[in-house]
Amino acid sequence: MNSTLNIRIDKKLKENAGKTLKNMGLDISSGVKMFLCQVVNTKSIPFEPKMHYAMTPEQERWIKRQIASANKNSKGHKNVKNLFDGILED
Repeated sequence: MNSTLNIRIDKKLKENAGKTLKNMGLDISSGVKMFLCQVVNTKSIPFEPKMHYAMTPEQERWIKRQIASANKNSKGHKNVKNLFDGILED
């Protein structure tokens, strides 16, 4: 038994998605069906949602390395006064 799904989306988004899916040999309906099948199969959203300004994986790894390095080299100050005393010593 089939069911109909009606959704409202931005016109430009629909056009761009339609072009992209067409290049893959699909129509929008097939693309949505594939997405929903993956939601059911994985019991999750089948991709990692990110904002358009999100970092690349390489940038994220670099930042994590910088944080790890800073933590390794940290003197572990107990309070703000101790932190400033440490800064003034350097």
